[in-house]
Amino acid sequence: MSTGLILGIESSCDETAAAVVRRGTETLSNVVASQIAIHTPYGGVVPELASREHLRNIVPVVRAAIAEAGITLQDLDAIAVTEGPGLAGALLVGITYAKSLAFALNKPLIAVNHLEGHIHAVLLEQAELAEEPVSLPALALVVSGGHTHLYLARRNGDHWYYRNVGHTVDDAAGEAFDKVAKLLGLGYPGGPWIDALAPHGDPYAVPFSFAQIKPKLHRGETHADNPERPFLFSFSGIKTAVLRYVQTHDLFPSIEVRRSALAQISQARAADALPFCDQETLNLIASFQRAVVDDLRRKTFQAAEAFDAASILISGGVAANRELRVRFTAEAAEHSLPIAFPSLALSTDNAAMVAAAAWPKLMDGQYAPAELSAEPSLALGR
Repeated sequence: MSTGLILGIESSCDETAAAVVRRGTETLSNVVASQIAIHTPYGGVVPELASREHLRNIVPVVRAAIAEAGITLQDLDAIAVTEGPGLAGALLVGITYAKSLAFALNKPLIAVNHLEGHIHAVLLEQAELAEEPVSLPALALVVSGGHTHLYLARRNGDHWYYRNVGHTVDDAAGEAFDKVAKLLGLGYPGGPWIDALAPHGDPYAVPFSFAQIKPKLHRGETHADNPERPFLFSFSGIKTAVLRYVQTHDLFPSIEVRRSALAQISQARAADALPFCDQETLNLIASFQRAVVDDLRRKTFQAAEAFDAASILISGGVAANRELRVRFTAEAAEHSLPIAFPSLALSTDNAAMVAAAAWPKLMDGQYAPAELSAEPSLALGR
């Protein structure tokens, strides 16, 4: 007898996560072991350290998820695991454990694309809140430390289809937040620090701008010939612009003072940095955030119009940014477009989204092959 229960396992980067979700719509448990403290001294994720921590955490995290859900492993209908994209070593820890568990329990194994999981994080919570089903086609912006993608999502029965209609050509938005925060002597991950300090500055003090990126054209084609051309993002330029501003305004001495002061504080937070940030630095932070959010907002809604999207979904770690939520919500209201965000807990990497994305695959009989392995550069859609 089917229970509808799926155990999801996520280990694509620096979060070891396991969750139990019923029929893709009800979260029974969602356990995450964070590695932020491990990677903070380096200002970014160290792949080898991440893999080692996953090895330490995977068994206790899965046990905790099963116990929190109040079930046994035998109650599960399937095991789901992130196949990619992500760090190869980190992915392999989750995949190897999931394959072993599925084999021992004689349960189906389902491979999930990490990016699809982020989209289903929104759909899962919409279902749990008994909201109206998301209007399709939906334009999904997946924006995090490793990804900035736009997808047009459609559904036919239990099968979901994704079309990649936009992507970054270099750094992801979240990566830009992390690198700018590190440059300014702030903590890791940089997004929450920038988000917390930006309201104290003037977002129009530094006039950042983005160059227009044009996709390659086929011979004889003009941009007017294809209004549905890919929407491209680039965040390496603004990162360089912040560095140039720091250099030309001689901010390095104050950055070193701030970095040294925060190093003396155990588990320092953004509030601890505020006394060590002068107004010029706060204006720089606010202007940087405004520019990034504005670029994401403008291109997302241009794509929604170009592809006649019926709703907008925003997911990934950067979806937790408060300014992004406020400005996207206001723009959606102006266009009379439904918009949905995941809760803060499901914005960052988690396993509930993996289990939720696996449910329609289970119903559709999309099982992973025995030779399943990590796909660090796995793409979603066409």
